[in-house]
Amino acid sequence: MTLRRLAPALLLLSLPLFAQPQQDAPPADKSAAAKPDAAKPDTKPEGLPDDKSTPQTITVNGKVLHYTATVGTIHLKDAMDKPTGDVMYTAYVLDKDKGAPDRPVLFALNGGPGASSVYLNLGAIGPKHIVFGNEGDSASDPATLSDNPGTWLDVADEVFIDPIGTGFSKSLVDEATTKKLFYSPTPDIEYLSLVIYKWLVKNDRLLDKKYLIGESYGGYRGPRITHYLQSQLGVAMNGLVLVSPYLNPEEGDGNLSPIPWMVTLPSITAAHLEAQNKLTDDAMQQVIAYTEGEYASTLIAGPKDKSATDAMIAKVTEMTGLDPMFVRYSGGRLETGAYLREVHREEGEIGSVYDSNVKLPDPYPYSPYQQSNDPILESIIAPTTTAMVDFITHTVGWKTEARYHALSYDVNNAWDRNSEDLRKGAVEDLRESIAADPKLSVLIVHGWNDLSCPFMGSVLTQNQLPAKLAGQVQIHEFPGGHMFYTRPANGSGLHQLAATMVSTH
Repeated sequence: MTLRRLAPALLLLSLPLFAQPQQDAPPADKSAAAKPDAAKPDTKPEGLPDDKSTPQTITVNGKVLHYTATVGTIHLKDAMDKPTGDVMYTAYVLDKDKGAPDRPVLFALNGGPGASSVYLNLGAIGPKHIVFGNEGDSASDPATLSDNPGTWLDVADEVFIDPIGTGFSKSLVDEATTKKLFYSPTPDIEYLSLVIYKWLVKNDRLLDKKYLIGESYGGYRGPRITHYLQSQLGVAMNGLVLVSPYLNPEEGDGNLSPIPWMVTLPSITAAHLEAQNKLTDDAMQQVIAYTEGEYASTLIAGPKDKSATDAMIAKVTEMTGLDPMFVRYSGGRLETGAYLREVHREEGEIGSVYDSNVKLPDPYPYSPYQQSNDPILESIIAPTTTAMVDFITHTVGWKTEARYHALSYDVNNAWDRNSEDLRKGAVEDLRESIAADPKLSVLIVHGWNDLSCPFMGSVLTQNQLPAKLAGQVQIHEFPGGHMFYTRPANGSGLHQLAATMVSTH
């Protein structure tokens, strides 16, 4: 997921800045400079414990799968062979019968910056599952793991990577160097690509089919890592899956461009349709058509055509179910923070940017702005942290007394947000990687209700792809929000998309 507050906005996953090149990587950009306010990493100078494995079983679609769960470390060093960081991963590798074909391997990253991979691991595609992130779920609910019927382990072996400063992964250098090496967009891409390369070499998997899944800010990382592996480290991915991706940070000036409002209106409408039990693919196709057509042209024309503006405001009011005066005073341009406060105001509740139908009581209902943290972020850290730490330290037996960071606000606050690479997004790398490899398949999946990384941004991105490239990119939407995969009903559909990609690419 992408770690995000409304003011200022936060993403979910780390970006690094280099000063010293890593030993195995090409020289880094020397123009990147560390800022003096870098957050102090929660680390000790010593590295992480040795790798630890344990046998496990799961039943998927009536078939018993035997696999090995491993908690391990990829060590990073600088050009002088001095340790710079330890990256922890959790791998699930199916036991292979003698003579059986080699299995594909899938690498998984969440976002933030500052999120560990626990959300994709225990919420979406790992062999173990915990309930979190939906309406009615609570931070104090039992953190009990169960077998995940929607796991992708029957499709591919899985490797979940925790970037530096998340999970138990740690920097082994000082504050300034930590920020240069690990907390800036391009260095982040380079060291995480190197982690994937090192894991493949360490486990003799270079010749196997390879896939990458990234959620939220991981959706920004995904195309860039794929392109960097392909063009710099000599490792080609067979497929890329982007879950609620953060692809296009710059969507235009909302005072002149209709795009920011076009991106959010369909997700707001989807939330209203779901609340009325009217959310269907057909209904949303009509919403998309209106957004791309009459809504966009009316915004571009401006208020000079009063009748068209009045008709647009009436239509937006009908689509969203919002108070007519609220829509009129906003000019049909629905700002996310204002909408989240307005949509459940009569109930004294506030909606989540990740899924506005997930809400909690607003502790500051008379404040002119949202003062509390996001309702979903408030409820997911406790169960995911408890479940993951217990699995790692008890079930697998990888012992450490260090703190586990499911979400690190320190990493997020230390991130270099002024990078031009971050502002321009990841679409350029997406275009170049699929152009360089016509067999590379890209699957983008969204929840209809997500306002953190709205699905319409991906739709508009695909619309602009050259015709020869557009066919390599598929977009699918599901009921739900940013972490739509936490809804049990979505597991089988998501699994089928993954199975089809691996079987055909």
